[in-house]
Amino acid sequence: MIYSIVAIGDPVLKTKAKNLPADLPAAELQQLIADMFETMYSAHGVGLAAPQIGKAVRLFTIDSTPMVELDEEDLAELEEGEVPETPVKRAFINPQMVSETGEEWGFEEGCLSIPGIRELVTRHADIVLRYEDENRQVHEEAFSGMAARIIQHEYDHLEGILFTDKLSGFKKQLLKGKLARISKGDVKHDYRMKFAGEGRRR
Repeated sequence: MIYSIVAIGDPVLKTKAKNLPADLPAAELQQLIADMFETMYSAHGVGLAAPQIGKAVRLFTIDSTPMVELDEEDLAELEEGEVPETPVKRAFINPQMVSETGEEWGFEEGCLSIPGIRELVTRHADIVLRYEDENRQVHEEAFSGMAARIIQHEYDHLEGILFTDKLSGFKKQLLKGKLARISKGDVKHDYRMKFAGEGRRR
């Protein structure tokens, strides 16, 4: 099932998500995860958090493959001994950030809930995350590079934080009108969306 993606302006995107209960039926969880991956791929995204489909629970999916795939020219430019980043495709249940370390680096981020806007966001290079996998097994794992960035972006969604919240006051002011128009549905998009206040799905 492909869900409509909730646009900026909906209160669910500013709500801190709650843990998925331990007694949630496995079949229900597996279906939700499958639906989230399907929705994410349908919208050409590399990450999707449950609040973005209107569910304020601590779950997100990522597939960093499109962000780290290298063509022959890219591979030729790697320094000697440098290893290409391994793609990460996974569902993260009830994640908790253990640490964010390493040199901070900037990258132009976008968000499926805020189509048409990309801005430079600075994040830590390395993280350690504690989470449950699809079988509810607990892991504590280190991530770096693009995977770490995508995870931090999606983790922020579970905390009620959007990437635009991390911008300077000046940049937020410049974007204020455009964000307001997006929240009302005045934006081009090529995937199903739901806009606050009107209950519209387009």
